[in-house]
Parts: sequence; structure tokens; C-alpha cells
Amino acid sequence: MPTELPYAADAEISLTYDELEVLRLQYEKELAQSHVTVQTKFNYAWGLVKSPMRDHQVEGVRLLQDIYRTEPTRRRECLYYLALGHYKMGNFTDARSFNDLLLSREPTNLQAQSLASLIDKGVAREGYVGMALAGGVAALGTLLVAGLIRRATRK
Repeated sequence: MPTELPYAADAEISLTYDELEVLRLQYEKELAQSHVTVQTKFNYAWGLVKSPMRDHQVEGVRLLQDIYRTEPTRRRECLYYLALGHYKMGNFTDARSFNDLLLSREPTNLQAQSLASLIDKGVAREGYVGMALAGGVAALGTLLVAGLIRRATRK
């Protein structure tokens, strides 16, 4: 009997404006005091990555990458949200890289497995859009060539 993987709910559920604002204010308060804790930075990055706004996602990924580089003990918890952030921005190659790294460490991580499925669907969707655009360009090119030939034969 097949079981459904738990959906990578973070892909579609955002924080409210007020919830994100609490995280932002805490981050900015600590930033003004010249000492941002790793937990505060992670919490704010997490909230930004979950946002539907691309600028927020970009900033969240940047903060997570900073944590990933500077805090080796926190890398594991950054991997999923780095993958999620890149997925939400449409950077499927980077999303897959981070998610595959997480799955290599935790092959039974159901959220990462679910996110892998979403990434695969995003890649397929992007491929279909690319094929549709290429088909449209080819059709337009054919019409232009046919029009030029028709015009040349009338003269």
C-alpha cells in the first residue's frame, strides 16, 4: 500500500506580515548592537525563505549561506531551507544540490524526499515551458520564411 510523503509544506506556507516583522525587528535590534546570534539570524532567514516575495527569499538564502559557511555545527539545519529557498526562486539546480546533500546525510528525511519531488516537477515544468517557447519561435520563424518566399515569388 503506497504512502504519501509528508508534503514539503514550507514550500507554500508563509508567515504573516506580523510574524515576519517580529523576526525582522529582533534581527535588526541585535544587528544594531553589533551582535546577532546565530539563532536570531537563522529564524529571520527561515521566515524570509518562506515568504512569497522573491526579494525576501534572496535575502533569506543569503543569510542561510552565511550561517552555512561560518557555523559548521548548524550546516545540517540550513540545508533544507537553502534547498527550499532556491526551489522557490526557481533555481532548481541549486535546490537539487542542497537537497541531495541533505538526503545523502539523511536518506529517510521525508520532508527532503517530498521537496525532491517538488524540485523534479519544477524542472519538468520549466522544460515544458522551454519546449513551448522553442516551438513558438520555430512556428513564427516558419511563418516569416513562408511570407518572405511568398513575397519573393509575387515579384
